[in-house]
Amino acid sequence: MSRPFSEHVGGEEWRRETEEWIAEQLKRDGRSVTGEITQPRVRPWSTQLVVPTDAGTLWFKANCPSMAFEPLLHAELARIVPDAVDAPYAYDAGRGWIVTADRGTTLGDSHEPTPDDWRALLGEAARMQRIVAEHRDELLSTGLPDCSPVTVPERFDRIVETFEALPTEHPSYVSPDLGRELRDKRPAIVDAAALLAEGSLPATWQHGDLHPWNVFAPEGTGLRIFDFGDGQWSHAIEVLSVPYGWIEARTQLSWSEVVGAYADEWGLGEADLADQWDAAALTQPVNRALTWWACLTDATAAEWSEWGDAPLYHLKRVLEP
Repeated sequence: MSRPFSEHVGGEEWRRETEEWIAEQLKRDGRSVTGEITQPRVRPWSTQLVVPTDAGTLWFKANCPSMAFEPLLHAELARIVPDAVDAPYAYDAGRGWIVTADRGTTLGDSHEPTPDDWRALLGEAARMQRIVAEHRDELLSTGLPDCSPVTVPERFDRIVETFEALPTEHPSYVSPDLGRELRDKRPAIVDAAALLAEGSLPATWQHGDLHPWNVFAPEGTGLRIFDFGDGQWSHAIEVLSVPYGWIEARTQLSWSEVVGAYADEWGLGEADLADQWDAAALTQPVNRALTWWACLTDATAAEWSEWGDAPLYHLKRVLEP
């Protein structure tokens, strides 16, 4: 890509190309666009188009190169767990494009999520993980990043070295003092990765950004999860990191009220859950830093200014008590 992602998807040529492709997909079913296609959001990592048609609204999504695996991953998950993931209406894996049907209001937008909502979401995530754990090769073949525990120490080294080599004014620059502090943490990261590799939970798909605004709850059906661009193949328990942070920072709910649903689905005892959760506090930040760094590769200078501290923010979480 010769231009930053957001500039590319904001151009007239790209818009013309996508609208022609969307029209071709609709024509297969004798459908057509009935109004103006709008572009409500452009980010360094993705953009969306809202497509009014004679059979209801469709959503188009295009991903930056590092997340271009999402359409094919979405299709694979819909094949493996069709009761949890709706099949896409259309997708182009090579271009990272996907079209999905409008499923209405998300769970989070419909009402303030209750403890029961969170328990249902965490339990469903665990159920999906159990099923897809047997499909490693199929999911990795989509381009899903392999961030399993054994890969974490080398990734940590590479990220620290990369951030140390940045210009000092870069928002993710690692100074010599911080670099030493991070490397002092490496033995603990190695031990955590080894514990997770040998633990009772496997490496499997993890959503990467699991919360009630990335799930629909159509009446009469189970939860329908979407938005898979942050996904990784990593230790199962890392999927809890975003829900934990969301609940602790944005709600008055108690984490202990809801996490049991995840443990119960896996048949985990309290001590076993706690040990793996503590270890994941050292592996998930490394993996999350990778996601942020990769999706900002094609960002503009202004976007780096706005979001560029996110990779370092997550990496530094390994230093938290």
